[in-house]
Amino acid sequence: MQSKYTVQSYISYSLATAHRKIHTSLTRRLKEFGVQVEAWRIMEILETETDFTMGDLAEVVLMNPPTLTKLVDRMVSDGIVHRRIANRDHRQVNLVLTELGLKRIHQIREQVQIEDDEIFRRIGSEKAKMLHTILTEIGDLDLQ
Repeated sequence: MQSKYTVQSYISYSLATAHRKIHTSLTRRLKEFGVQVEAWRIMEILETETDFTMGDLAEVVLMNPPTLTKLVDRMVSDGIVHRRIANRDHRQVNLVLTELGLKRIHQIREQVQIEDDEIFRRIGSEKAKMLHTILTEIGDLDLQ
């Protein structure tokens, strides 16, 4: 007996498809600045928060710690961030945006906003706001 379900009928597949399209588009936009989407997430967080440990940062930017460490090493080499000893625990390291990093985040943010504006334009402001709310709720679910 054949199942009536196709892979396209699952929400998890639809979410993965949407993520891939947006990630691919953002990758193209950010390539001009030599920055990966994941690096943008890091920079976005660091502009307002500098007390994250690497473990905390990995969770917030949706990366596993070893991959985050490799990307941060590259960002340090590129002059985007620098490491500093944490104020609370001198055994830990915090990241801080450099002047170049601050300049880049403003340039990048403009491109990310263009991406968001395009989504709003295509699906409509009301649907986009609803989608954002729903995705936030899904992100807050404990599905384990």
